[in-house]
Amino acid sequence: MGGHGNVDRSRLLTAEVDLADEAAVAAAVEAAARRFGTIDVVVNNAGYGFLGAVEEVTDAEARQMFDVQIFGVWNVLRAVLPGMRERRSGHIINISSILGLTAFPGWGLYCAGKYALEGLTESLAAEVSGFGIDVHLVEPGYTRTDFLRTTSLGLPSKPIGGYEAIREMTDAHLKMPGTQLGDPGKAAAAIISVATGGKAPLHQLLGSDSYGLAKARVEALSADIENGRDLSFSTDIAQAV
Repeated sequence: MGGHGNVDRSRLLTAEVDLADEAAVAAAVEAAARRFGTIDVVVNNAGYGFLGAVEEVTDAEARQMFDVQIFGVWNVLRAVLPGMRERRSGHIINISSILGLTAFPGWGLYCAGKYALEGLTESLAAEVSGFGIDVHLVEPGYTRTDFLRTTSLGLPSKPIGGYEAIREMTDAHLKMPGTQLGDPGKAAAAIISVATGGKAPLHQLLGSDSYGLAKARVEALSADIENGRDLSFSTDIAQAV
């Protein structure tokens, strides 16, 4: 909002919060509720990328990613859900990624966090639908933001020889900012439409690239399911004739 000179400060409350600190998250939610009366919509958007082979990811790097992608989101959910249940209304939008539906080499840690977010969100949606709370996942493709700059993209602290293809892919991604297909302004407007329109599916893709990758993933998964059908059925307990 910094580009707009006439921001109504009475409608804006900012707070710097460590999402892994449950007490700090709860205090921020309480402060927002005091200022505005209720919290109607929550958008969980905190995140960062990480490009490195699975073997290269340290325990600390993996835990830091899940602190943001999963445990931080969970802290927010625990803080906002009681009020939403009591009012029997509310809307939670979790920002995932096309990499919550498919996977690329070198993105294993980021995918792990987004896949976990997808499962968490789908379960949540089913649990709270009876309370009048809407839940959605938003899955963008490549969007023209700073996400692929080193300020928002983690790299392995201990790179391992032999993963030259991932180094090449990393270099290509670091050169990508400014060329991505997605328009961040249009993406923001789309998220607002998910929050206010009432017609979005549980999984809302953003970007034609995201759409194409998701379709390819569904087709590949369907092929796997059918190709493994005979072995799958063979593990059932035999029924008496």
